[in-house]
Amino acid sequence: MLRLCSVHRPRSQNISTVVCSNRVRFLAVRYAVRLSSTPPERNTLAKDHAEARHWLSKLTIETVPRNICEITFSRSSGAGGQNVNKVNSKATVRVPLKHLLPIVPGVLHQQILSTRYYAERSDSLVIQADSSRKQTENVQECFAKLQDVLLFAGKSTVQGETSPEQAEKVGRLRKADNEARLRAKKTHSNKKSARKRSNQPQY
Repeated sequence: MLRLCSVHRPRSQNISTVVCSNRVRFLAVRYAVRLSSTPPERNTLAKDHAEARHWLSKLTIETVPRNICEITFSRSSGAGGQNVNKVNSKATVRVPLKHLLPIVPGVLHQQILSTRYYAERSDSLVIQADSSRKQTENVQECFAKLQDVLLFAGKSTVQGETSPEQAEKVGRLRKADNEARLRAKKTHSNKKSARKRSNQPQY
């Protein structure tokens, strides 16, 4: 004959208490991990974008030092008979990335590498201009194109600065979402409490 016996369980080791304690511990660990990883990364990214926005706001045609560039001249291609094709008026500006990237915000680097002016063999930007008969004007046009490259890289990569109105709207949405979550949590808790009361034996 099978003999049923009851196992004595101390009051301090109530199963629901243990499960609840483990659940709280798990959530606490997960929240700690989240705090230790995500926010610093977001803060760093936001800081990088802010620095890039400031750098781009100060960007001019003279920002990139001429002494890090190699400037050469050659004859322009095209139909002959014009003075522009008889003198070395075409300007070519070569900007080695090893000199350019250190003065450009890091968030722009990847976009710069994808520009059509990037020459992989020399690891540099090669920009040409021959629209003018004067060498100096063609050089200026090359640096204007370089400025456009940097501005486009910033526009494609750097996030826009959040306005006070946008920040306020985001704050309201987060607050409403948090309140809705708390209400749902309270409702769920009340339902669980009601079920526990209904399942208790009546003496």
